[in-house]
Amino acid sequence: MFDVFKNRLEVTGTLTTVTALRISAGRSTEPIGTDLPVIKDALGRPLIPGSSFKGALRSRLESFLRGIEPSLAANPAIEAEWSIPNDRMNGSDGIKFEVEELLKHYPDRERAGKRDAILTSKILDETDLASRLFGSPWLASKFQVRDLTVLPDTWFGQYQERDGVAIDRDTETAADGKLYDFQVVPAGTPFEFRAVVENAEDWELGLLMIGLHQFETEQIPLGGGRSRGLGVVRLDIDQLRWFDVEDDPVRLIDYLKKLVNGDITAYVNGENLKPDWTKALIAHLRETVSDRNPVSVL
Repeated sequence: MFDVFKNRLEVTGTLTTVTALRISAGRSTEPIGTDLPVIKDALGRPLIPGSSFKGALRSRLESFLRGIEPSLAANPAIEAEWSIPNDRMNGSDGIKFEVEELLKHYPDRERAGKRDAILTSKILDETDLASRLFGSPWLASKFQVRDLTVLPDTWFGQYQERDGVAIDRDTETAADGKLYDFQVVPAGTPFEFRAVVENAEDWELGLLMIGLHQFETEQIPLGGGRSRGLGVVRLDIDQLRWFDVEDDPVRLIDYLKKLVNGDITAYVNGENLKPDWTKALIAHLRETVSDRNPVSVL
């Protein structure tokens, strides 16, 4: 699926903390300082791992998809609930076995070239919608998020320290020896956001736009302490740069030439395509739900 370049969407913007943010690096081993420091880069500045953003985005989109039809989003944390468990892939009558059986219908000289295409097709047919975009043990992710680094001109080391305590449920008072402190990044801290999607279908881009909109409207918190109001963030997208080969090698050659020369006209404004991507998602959801549950009307 990734052996031929088809399209690319680059998303850039700023993620700003609306309330204080706590993404912990684990318990500190330092003799002095906070018990639970936040994750920092090599320069001691706060960092939001791209995996934290991507995981929160995936979780929200999976909840939407399961609300429509449970089978549209498998549980990536439990193998038994994967859309393609290990036994289904590698078992004696699994997908790989089925591929080898199909290859028997081709001459020996063609089998090596056909194997990957047939295997990819079978995996895609059985993979849930969320994993098509975010990846699975058998499928690479199409969506990549860089670690979010704080904008250097806005950062002056202004970490905050807060106290926490475990409550004894019987006495409803602070439990002995359970007082601790933790570090947070203050509200109003801006982080640079960069993400890339390659070789995505229109409906997958529509799904991604819905997820990013959740961040734009402060609907997805990040990090720990969310029940205390921590982790509310807002994403402001600056640019959606889109390029589609459209099965035209001349377009791809021109794209590569412009890319090397730093010509931004290599891309078109993806903002104008968001309605089309969203429509493609709705149509795909209707078709998928109809195929899996003909009595349902979406």
